[in-house]
Amino acid sequence: MEEETLVYVERDKLRELFKRKLTQADLPETQADKTADLMIFADERGIHSHGSIRMQYYAERISKKGYNLDPQFEFTQTGPSVGTYSGDNAVGHYVAYQAMEKAITMAENSGIGMVGVKEMGHSGAIGYFAEQAAKKGMVAITVCQSDPMVVPFGGTKPYFGTNPIAFAAPRQSGEPILFDMATTVQAWGKILDARSKHKTIPDTWAVDSQGEPTTNPFEVAALLPVSGPKGYGLMMMVDILAGSLLGLPFGKHVTSMYKDLSQYRRLGQFHIVINPAYFGDRTLFLEKVSDMVNELHEVKAAQGFDQVYYPGEIQEEVKQRYIKSGIPIAESIYEYLISDKTY
Repeated sequence: MEEETLVYVERDKLRELFKRKLTQADLPETQADKTADLMIFADERGIHSHGSIRMQYYAERISKKGYNLDPQFEFTQTGPSVGTYSGDNAVGHYVAYQAMEKAITMAENSGIGMVGVKEMGHSGAIGYFAEQAAKKGMVAITVCQSDPMVVPFGGTKPYFGTNPIAFAAPRQSGEPILFDMATTVQAWGKILDARSKHKTIPDTWAVDSQGEPTTNPFEVAALLPVSGPKGYGLMMMVDILAGSLLGLPFGKHVTSMYKDLSQYRRLGQFHIVINPAYFGDRTLFLEKVSDMVNELHEVKAAQGFDQVYYPGEIQEEVKQRYIKSGIPIAESIYEYLISDKTY
């Protein structure tokens, strides 16, 4: 399979191209600005599955009114540390950001903040929201449901989504620790990225329409849970927290991302924010996290590895490298971004 040519684009220029394309499709500027932030957050860390490769999809869904472009947001605090945020089916990036701000405020005031986010569109790389809290000194967990594209362990037909989990914690110095994973071997966006670059994929990622492993990204019919029954259990947990708990569709009933782009998706997300100061000495906590990172770096590397990294550290290194070289995206996507085509 012949690989597509890559174009290297400076970060701020790429962000402006994102925002331009989103507003061109009629997304309100405030929402477009936050969505562009999340997309560049992904691309600049090498998480291309949630960056520029998604733009044409977002633009088409916006144009076909698959997002509510005039939403009425509503936050309902149901307890000292608990609340729900209704996104009124607006673009998920903006909705999840606003909901996380509410969770952070509750954690600052009472030690814990938990917000269930209802009725939203796709929200991109959810590590952004966990880091949002960590940059304010909080520990955070966020989970989000998605539409059925994963075969349950032992099954042949999709039931759950990739249902990601993200965790972040601040430390005394340096960027927060950030862990963001799909509960599948790889996210669906990795399949899209491989398609855009005409690259093959490992045969452990997905199966074809016959339920057989495939290396051709264009033949993928369903993804596989990470670590078999363990990933399967995690994706069920996420679906319960971000779906059933909030009275939203679950499992195979979650609206497809791609089938009808004029239909609202009604997705759910769940934020948990913890204020370290309510559980002990905050400074000591930050020191311990920093000490953990330092000790991990001191662990002797196994054969074939340069060193031991803390979760998210490789993405930080990629970000620093891209500052110098620019962010690589497929040439066809770049041509679309600079064009006047909506989608």
